[in-house]
Amino acid sequence: MARDISTIGVIGLGTMGAGIAEVFARNGFSVIGVEQNDEGVERGRAHLQHSTDRAVKREKLTTDEQAELLGRITLTSEMKDLAEADIVVEAVVESLAIKKAIFGELDGIVSPDAILATNTSSLSVTEISTANSKPGRVIGVHFFNPAPVQNLVEVIRTVVTEPQVLEDVQGVLARLGKSPVVCGDKAGFIANTLLFGYLNHAVSMYENKYATREDIDAAMRFGCGYPMGPLALLDLIGLDTAYEILDTMYKQGRDRLHAPAPILKQYVTAGLLGRKSGRGFYTYEAPDSPVVVADPHTPSPDDAPQLHHDIAKVGVVGTGTMATGIVEVFARAGYDVLYVGRSQEKVDGVVASITKSFDKQIQRGRATDDDKAATLARVTGTTALDDLGDVDIVVEAIAEDIAVKTTLFENLDEICKPGAILATTTSSLPIISMARVTSRPQDVIGMHFFNPAAIMKLVEVVSTVATSDAVTETVRALCDTVGKVAVSCGDRSGFIVNALLFPYLNDAVKMLEAHYATADDIDTAMKLGCALPMGPFELLDVVGNDVSLAIQRELYLEFREPGFAPAPLLEHLVTAGYLGRKAGRGFRDYSVR
Repeated sequence: MARDISTIGVIGLGTMGAGIAEVFARNGFSVIGVEQNDEGVERGRAHLQHSTDRAVKREKLTTDEQAELLGRITLTSEMKDLAEADIVVEAVVESLAIKKAIFGELDGIVSPDAILATNTSSLSVTEISTANSKPGRVIGVHFFNPAPVQNLVEVIRTVVTEPQVLEDVQGVLARLGKSPVVCGDKAGFIANTLLFGYLNHAVSMYENKYATREDIDAAMRFGCGYPMGPLALLDLIGLDTAYEILDTMYKQGRDRLHAPAPILKQYVTAGLLGRKSGRGFYTYEAPDSPVVVADPHTPSPDDAPQLHHDIAKVGVVGTGTMATGIVEVFARAGYDVLYVGRSQEKVDGVVASITKSFDKQIQRGRATDDDKAATLARVTGTTALDDLGDVDIVVEAIAEDIAVKTTLFENLDEICKPGAILATTTSSLPIISMARVTSRPQDVIGMHFFNPAAIMKLVEVVSTVATSDAVTETVRALCDTVGKVAVSCGDRSGFIVNALLFPYLNDAVKMLEAHYATADDIDTAMKLGCALPMGPFELLDVVGNDVSLAIQRELYLEFREPGFAPAPLLEHLVTAGYLGRKAGRGFRDYSVR
């Protein structure tokens, strides 16, 4: 039978605890807030006053509602005042010893039916529960900061948590308007387990000087639509906090991908903790300031990439979606574009697609008929590869098949004039394999556009060991000219975006196949807890499980990292033909919608 829950105890009135108290009081619950001394009580009162004042200022609360809300909260320094609480939420410092002491003390204070919850973000809820004589009533309730704003709450059940306790807590969180997700008791829970593996990988990428901090962050913002790049996010979280979370996860799971990157420990030891100390991966105007200022690692405006090759005419090989988008990008930017298709029908299809793209934009007021006419006037199609003899750069966007691409590059080497740049849009194949079949490996480079090319801002500019610096700089400058954000990296599997994105997606599949949480809860956790545009399973079904598996296999072969081995569940779905939205079924069934 469900409990009648009306009074909530909150232990610890720091930023998080005060936020939790505010959330309950805002939704009609009576709240008893406890701090260890009078000074802590006053600090908690100030947190509540400041937060609700801000809500009034933003017109989220009226002054009457604020007074009513604060009137529901009783603050005290006496634990015994929690005797009437139906649920007690502990939100003190992340110390196992302190938390266990509190849960032990609560035994002699609250009623036998009271639910005891910990807001820990990384410690074992099971271990905390052992301090209480009734561990079955102990549960994890991990709010995200700031609690009044963030809707996600991770509910952590231990192996002994009573089913009714889980049900009652979910019911209370629903009354708060929160989105609870349920998972087992493993360090990191859902969001931190998936997030910090990804963040740690980004740190290793930076530590190994594979790409600059600016390019790593720009790649994930513009390539995946993430609200922040991984290194900027780590600075916001705090490098000390990140180190502790990763260290805890590694000690419990022994997953090498969670072993903190060595540079993290160095930064923490040096006191470079991120925004709160004024310096982390970036340098800030002052401690606790979000304003990034230039430091010795910041690219100088004087070093902006320049065109070392004259680019007037662009060639594109291919007529698919990606090739068509690339043709449109260059033609819109004022370049004459010659594209090559295998048949006249395919050649005509490119013009039809660009025309349709413009018609949609004209209808929405984003382009004019003159824009369309000018762009199409710069576009010429052909079925003869030999017509590319006078282009200044050629971008191939054909099938992801190394044999087909190397044959094409052999032909382009013979056809294109000396000094012409040969670029590939491959997302996973080794570019050096294409460069080596030419007599001009110094002129071969990767230009990995993202789909749809006409809309997505990012281009990964991928240099091989043979690519000349002048070609790399020219291609970066060209990207800037056509309105794209260029990021530079070396020729290794996944480049920046896929190398960071797909191991994270693979980890989510492993989490699902271990029955740790449902696909819906994992997706909800990452969207609400990390502000990602899509959850991992939504994204996998959009990308295609076959495409995702192929990329994950490439990453595993390249890095030989055991954690990159494709999840067996992903392999099985592909074998079964459950490829995602395009097949009507993937991690979810789309045929019945």
